[in-house]
Amino acid sequence: MMRNPDYDVVIAGGGMAGLITAASIGYNSKGKARVLVVDRNHESEPGKKTHNGWTCGDATSKRSLDYLAEHIGIRYGPPELEHPVKGVYVYSPDRKTKVLFEGEGYLFNRKLAPRRQVDDARKFGTEFLFRATAEKLTSEGGYITGVSGRKSDGSGFSYTAKIVIDATGSSSVLRRFLPIPSMIEKEIDPDDVVGTGRYIMDFEPAMDSREYFDPDYCIIHLDQFIAPAGYAWVFPKGKKKVNIGLGISKSGLDRRNRRFKMNDNLQSLIDKYVADNPVIKKAEQPHADSDSGNTKWNWQVPVRRHNDCMVANGFAVVGDSAWMPRPIDAGGISPSIYGGTILGKVVAEAVEAGDAGEGSLWRYNVEYMNTHGYPMASFEVLRRYLQTVTNEQINYGMKHFLSEEDVTAITERKHPQFNRARLMNPGLWFRVLSQLSLARGLRYTVAKSASLVDINLAYPETPAGFEAWKKRLGQELRETVEKFKPLDVAN
Repeated sequence: MMRNPDYDVVIAGGGMAGLITAASIGYNSKGKARVLVVDRNHESEPGKKTHNGWTCGDATSKRSLDYLAEHIGIRYGPPELEHPVKGVYVYSPDRKTKVLFEGEGYLFNRKLAPRRQVDDARKFGTEFLFRATAEKLTSEGGYITGVSGRKSDGSGFSYTAKIVIDATGSSSVLRRFLPIPSMIEKEIDPDDVVGTGRYIMDFEPAMDSREYFDPDYCIIHLDQFIAPAGYAWVFPKGKKKVNIGLGISKSGLDRRNRRFKMNDNLQSLIDKYVADNPVIKKAEQPHADSDSGNTKWNWQVPVRRHNDCMVANGFAVVGDSAWMPRPIDAGGISPSIYGGTILGKVVAEAVEAGDAGEGSLWRYNVEYMNTHGYPMASFEVLRRYLQTVTNEQINYGMKHFLSEEDVTAITERKHPQFNRARLMNPGLWFRVLSQLSLARGLRYTVAKSASLVDINLAYPETPAGFEAWKKRLGQELRETVEKFKPLDVAN
């Protein structure tokens, strides 16, 4: 480990993942670690994703917030937590079947939350360099030794560090141009990225229709026409306030437009989705300071499993930089909470031990996988499968093939078993035979998901076992890519 660097740790990126990691390092080092966060935003607007705001779905689970409180003593509340919800309902395209996807949670105010998170980090001595962009990693002897970049006034900066953490987002140039040998994947397949966008709106309810707006539950609509190869959402931020939007894959949208001879884009689909909602009428973008500059925009989200390796000598990735958002719903806040909390502990211990090597940081890979990441490859398979089915099949499957046990499994973030889709169930033979390809596909995802969970829970304890583990995972995933060709027509 480098002697007498400028900082023990430099974190590039002051969003949700970067700020939670900073607080976790401070907590676990008892404020002894010297930490710098480099953020491109003005100090008055920390965590801003683009010049158009803090664009996000805003939802996270109570479970992840409890994990944060338990492990680093941080408890969020108003105003950063804007509205509580009892769960997430997923609706079929015909809106006739709903499934409870998750338990209690909250809607963040993503403009105000980073201000609180900056304060949390500063309590442990974290320093900040605002209005500066990290552009390049420096290295020596096979280790990352610092980061350089440019301030908003055009002047350059360069800092040395024992460890550099990349929290700059899914298209990170730091990860892509990592200058040392590592097992970190540098590029993501374009089909593993979705375009998402949303409005935050105040409105007057035109009617009471809980499948379109529910002040107590987040709503997700599966619909291959309005959100091809993705989903749409209506998340309550109050009784008359909503975060409403959708996510789509570019290839899915292209196939949908070809099928229906249309020329829609992400924004036109969002606007149609909002206009067709029978509850949300007389809508306008909020004017309060807590929402100004954050009421409309689009962004890109990775929707594959997290990076199979997230560390190298003197370096780690977290949050969107590590492709942590959940593959099935693109949710990124909860993974960032788990990832940042775990990484901060591992980094604090590495600094204390004087060892920033890949082997010392490896426990971050292991703990994240065992705590939160192990089902993500199976959710990636389920996402791929859902891209092959029509609205009619989704309607049928949610109505006839989901059992109470499946709903419970989904709520607990486990993969459903779809036992009703088994041919050996005589009472359901007619339903199974009516949609035999659907039943077979569901059964295949169950078997494949169980195998992937087993593989992930056997994640190697040291770097020495990684290549063999990676080969085994890759073989399983390649099979699903070949089997689940994306749907070329939407019904």
